[in-house]
Amino acid sequence: MKVVPVTDASGAVVDPARLAAAERVHRQLRPHLPAGYAGRMAEVFASGAEMAVAEAGGRVVGLAVFRVVEKTFTGRELYCDDLVTDESERSKGAGRAMVAYMEEVARARGCDALALDSGVQRAQAHKFYFREGLVVSSFHFVKKMR
Repeated sequence: MKVVPVTDASGAVVDPARLAAAERVHRQLRPHLPAGYAGRMAEVFASGAEMAVAEAGGRVVGLAVFRVVEKTFTGRELYCDDLVTDESERSKGAGRAMVAYMEEVARARGCDALALDSGVQRAQAHKFYFREGLVVSSFHFVKKMR
């Protein structure tokens, strides 16, 4: 399993081909993303996000979208927006490789925590997060604005 950055630390796309290859896997988690995937992701990257992909056999089998944020509660935090493994490749190490990659980035950037949110319906994902040492530390409340 190899993890490769798609963006640099500023969010600039350094590998457009891998970004395009990531779309198929990303839509498994986020089917609502608009048809102009690369354009939408450029907006996300412009807001501070980065992306890396996990590859096996020369193809993208997982991805992570993450950002470093400063928070009063957790200090400097590497927050993972999206972590997804291709449904046909689950339990083969892509998720673990992506978490390890984000941990390396978090340490290198002086982060105090690595965090993510996961929908309450994603029980299988939660088992994985617990195995990887993440804990439920709080509730996340949302009020839709549109």
